[in-house]
Order: sequence, then C-alpha cells, then structure tokens
Amino acid sequence: MANPTATLNTNKGLIEMELFVDEAPITAGNFVDLIGKGFYNGLTFHRYEPGFVIQGGCPHGTGTGGYVDPAKGTERRISLEVSNSLKHDSAGVVAMARAQHPDSASSQFYITLAAASFLDNNYAVFGKVTKGLDVVLSLRKGDKIESATLSS
Repeated sequence: MANPTATLNTNKGLIEMELFVDEAPITAGNFVDLIGKGFYNGLTFHRYEPGFVIQGGCPHGTGTGGYVDPAKGTERRISLEVSNSLKHDSAGVVAMARAQHPDSASSQFYITLAAASFLDNNYAVFGKVTKGLDVVLSLRKGDKIESATLSS
C-alpha cells in the first residue's frame, strides 16, 4: 500500500507531501488523524526562520499549543519516533515540532527550508514535500493553511 499524500492549500498555493506511514506510523498517523478532524484548516504558520524552517499547527498561532482531545480534555502527546533512514537532509523535509521533552509532540510541525542534519534523531521526520517546494520557500509568519486534505 502506498503512503498517503497530504495537500496543504495555503494562501500562497498548494503543497503536496508524502507521509511516511510505513517508516513513522505513530507520527504520520497522528498527522493523518488531525487532517481527518479538520484540525489544521484555518491555522497559520506562526514561525519562520530564514534558511531553516517554517512552522505551523499551533491552534493559538503562537507556538504554545497543541491538539486538545475533546473527549479527554487534555493535550495529545506522542512518543518521539526517529529512524536512521529519515533525515533532515534537504529543503522540504516535514517533521514534528516539540517542546524540550522528547515525547511532547502534539500538532505542531515544521518544513525545512534547507538541510538541517543537527536535528536528525532528535525530531521525528514523517514526510517530504513532493510538489510545491516553491510555495514552502515563499511562506512567512502569518501565512495561512486554508485547508488540509489527504489522498492515497
């Protein structure tokens, strides 16, 4: 079975990314679940670091929040899932942002704007941009994810 494709429709254009459910099932599965819930629709990219990353997925737009499970009333946290085969080796790598604790990722993700090998095995890579890297490189703080969808 092929890995799914996530499409982010942003105010700057479309970004397609392959999600590595085969190699990062927990992390990619979390992202797939949140897309299915419509969680990312309307959120902004709250962090832009030139030549490094663009980051989004915070419901507050500040980098301080994550997905709160309405059934439990608590923020979902997933375990750090790393692999020697999944590297921050180029622009367009998609990975989960987290706080200092390794198992604190929730809904925030980043897309690299260049290689960032110092992040390898410390942050969970779970995807790669396959179309729209030019859109990724044009994103800035405050740009919006209008919708996020999945296809197989």
